[in-house]
Amino acid sequence: MKNLYLFLAITFCFPVFSQKSIDTIHSEKLNEDRVFSFSLPPSYHKNKDQKYPLLLLLDGDYLFDPFSGALSYGNYWDDLPEVIIVGIHQGKEREYDSDVEAESGLPIEKGAKFFEFIGSELLPAIEKKYRVAPFRIIAGHDVTAGYLNLFLYKDNPIFDAYISLSPELGIDMETRIPSRLALAKKPLFYYQSTADGDLKKTQKRIKDLDANIKTLMNPNLYYQLDEFKNASHYSLVTFSIPNALYHLFGAYQPISTAEFQEKIVKLPSDYVGYLTKKYDLIEKSFGIKMPIRVTDFKAIEAAILKNNAYAEFEQLATLSKKSYPKSMLFQYHMGMFYEKTGDTKKASKAYMNAYMLDEIGDLTKDFMLEKADEMKTK
Repeated sequence: MKNLYLFLAITFCFPVFSQKSIDTIHSEKLNEDRVFSFSLPPSYHKNKDQKYPLLLLLDGDYLFDPFSGALSYGNYWDDLPEVIIVGIHQGKEREYDSDVEAESGLPIEKGAKFFEFIGSELLPAIEKKYRVAPFRIIAGHDVTAGYLNLFLYKDNPIFDAYISLSPELGIDMETRIPSRLALAKKPLFYYQSTADGDLKKTQKRIKDLDANIKTLMNPNLYYQLDEFKNASHYSLVTFSIPNALYHLFGAYQPISTAEFQEKIVKLPSDYVGYLTKKYDLIEKSFGIKMPIRVTDFKAIEAAILKNNAYAEFEQLATLSKKSYPKSMLFQYHMGMFYEKTGDTKKASKAYMNAYMLDEIGDLTKDFMLEKADEMKTK
C-alpha cells in the first residue's frame, strides 16, 4: 500500500511532461478516424536539435496519465529521460483491435488492420511531425499487452522496448517470444509483470514464458519480470510502470553509490573508459546524445583518487574539455594530474587558468585560488 501512495504522489504532485493534447489521424487501413493523446517534453521547443525516444501506449485512454506521471517524476531527478508520449484511445475497440486467429495466433480482420495502422500510418505520421530518436517503446495491458508481442514476430521489429503488463498471451507465445528475443542483434528491452490477483492460468503462462526467456544467453537482451503480491489485475499497473521505466532506462541514470562501489571502484584501471562507454551506451541504446553529467565526472575522479590511478586525470581532462569547453573542469583535472604526479608548478598554473573560466558544479573561483596557493607551499 505504501508503494501505491508513493505512485499517487508521483502522478499528482509533479507536473507532467507537458500538457496532454488530443489529436486525430485518419487511417486508410482501418477506414476510420483514430483518436490519440500525446505530450511533448518540456524542453522540446527549447532544444531544437534534440531528438526524443517515443513511447507508444496501447490502451492510451487509461495508461497515458500514469506513464506520464512516472516519467515526469523520474526526469525531475534526472533518472529518466524526456520522451514523446503517444497513447492510442481504444475503449470498446480494444478487443477488435487485438483480434488474432486462435489457431495461428496471428492478427486477423481488424487486428491485422490495426497492426498495419500502427506500423505504416501512425508511427510514420508521428515521426514526420516530431523529432523522434531511433528508440521506440510500446506498452499495453492484458489483451493489448499480449497483442504487442506480435511486433516481435517481424524480421526487423519496429520497437526496441516492450512493456507487457499482465499479458493475455496468444497461442504458443511462451516459446515464440523467446525464439524472437534470441535473435536480437542490437539492445532490446523486454519487461512483463503479473500479480497474485491475476487469473491462475494467466500467471502460469507468464511464468512459463519467464522461465524460457531466462534460458537465453543473448547479451543484447535486457529482461525483467515482476511478480507483485497483494495486487490485483488492475492495481499491478501502478506498481509496474515505474519498475518498467527504470528497467528500460537503467543505463541512462547517473552513477549511483551502488554502481560506484560495485562496478567502478573495483576496476583495476580504465575508469575514464568506463565513463565513455556508459554514455556511448546511452546514445546507442536510446538515441540520446547528451553531455556527461558533472556528478559522473566527480564519481570517476573519486575512483581515480581511491585507486591512485593519477595518470588517468589527463584522459579525464580531455573528456571534460570536450563536454564543457568553457568551464574550469578541464583545467581542474589537468591541475589534479600535475599535482598528483608531482609537478606542483604546472599544477598551480592549471588551477590559475581554471580561475579564468566558468564555474561548474562545486568548482568555484575561490576554490581554484586556494588550490593554486596550496601548490606554492609544496
